[in-house]
Amino acid sequence: MAALFILAVSAVLLLGGAVLAHLIGAASILSFVAADRVRFLAAAPQRIIAHIDLFSIMSMPLFILAGEIMNRAGVTKALIDLAMALMARLKGGLGHVNILTSVFFAGISGSAMADAASVSSTLVPAMRKAGYTAQYAGAITAASSVIGPIIPPSIIMIFYGAMMNTSVAALFVAGIVPGIIMALALFLANGWLAHRHNHPAGEKVPAAEVIRRAGYALPATVIPIIILSGIVFGVMTPTEAAGVAVCCSILAGIIYRQMTVRKLIESLERTAILSGSIFILLSGVAIFGYLAGLEKLPTKLAEVLIGFGFEGWKYLLLLNFVFLVAGMFLEVPVALALLVPLLVPAGISMGADPIHLGIVIVVNMMLGIVTPPFGAALLVVSAVSRTPYWGIARAAMPFLLVQLVVLLILTFVPELSLALPRLAGFIQ
Repeated sequence: MAALFILAVSAVLLLGGAVLAHLIGAASILSFVAADRVRFLAAAPQRIIAHIDLFSIMSMPLFILAGEIMNRAGVTKALIDLAMALMARLKGGLGHVNILTSVFFAGISGSAMADAASVSSTLVPAMRKAGYTAQYAGAITAASSVIGPIIPPSIIMIFYGAMMNTSVAALFVAGIVPGIIMALALFLANGWLAHRHNHPAGEKVPAAEVIRRAGYALPATVIPIIILSGIVFGVMTPTEAAGVAVCCSILAGIIYRQMTVRKLIESLERTAILSGSIFILLSGVAIFGYLAGLEKLPTKLAEVLIGFGFEGWKYLLLLNFVFLVAGMFLEVPVALALLVPLLVPAGISMGADPIHLGIVIVVNMMLGIVTPPFGAALLVVSAVSRTPYWGIARAAMPFLLVQLVVLLILTFVPELSLALPRLAGFIQ
């Protein structure tokens, strides 16, 4: 009854244009009344504070700040120049450059939308000038942007870790291998399409120039190395690593002579806005999670799904479908806030590992943003590159099919996600 009341109230508030965090919180509080659980509302503030007063979640605004500073600090050109020196000589080289740039960006911003926008404004015009179609250039840009939140640092993983009380460090380490596999799959797809469509190769860059560009890009490339090695070897917690990332990003901006007081203020303002919206959403989720625990909604949902035959691999397929569709229509934090508290505990009760589920969910959400008809990354690339949306969407289909195959492999071979965290001692 309470679940039905939540859905009804949520629908009314949503149609009325309510903010999602307010919607979740209001619907949950009213559901306490409907479920005759009003006496438990006295503990709701404590539950909210306990849900967001976590040491690991402190890393989220710091990683956001590091990414915002990096986007304004002249790092983009250095990374693209290095990728061009390493990959442009190959057939379809600029496509490889596009993917490798996204890998570099993944270790800095952890945001698919930021990566898609940055690369669209720089590499898409270069690819069109070199002879690629605008549709293909936009498609590979959108497809490769999904790597950003898979390879750490990842804001989505921090968000998931906060909701499920799961180690963020373990999630970060677990994302390394899946992110590399996704990148390799895109390299192979681009290589095959390059030979099929006779895409051009770029000019060979002399070894001395490669070394020069690598040295110039060193301040940018060393940051993810410091972050990952510090977390993997236990030298730093994710929060400490985030603080180091902020300091390194400011230093990189000074080295590239792009850092100004105004840009730093803009980065801080943007970080405050993004962090505030996420924390408000987490507060609404905390109330909903409190009620879900009292009503045993995850357990009841698991029993219903098992009754319909959705358990084991069937449940994993259902989970993939739900989060993939959610990623197409909803903002990532919104989709996670609505679905994770209900669906993930049910999966864990069936024996799934929360770290593995976290990686699968992140990959699903990212593929959702490159899936028509409402893929957000496709829309961003279309707007920035001024290329028709459906042309990019059609050209992205081969990449999306390859990425879906990778998703299924990651779903049904958990060790690809869990081997490295286990080796690092984060899980048994």
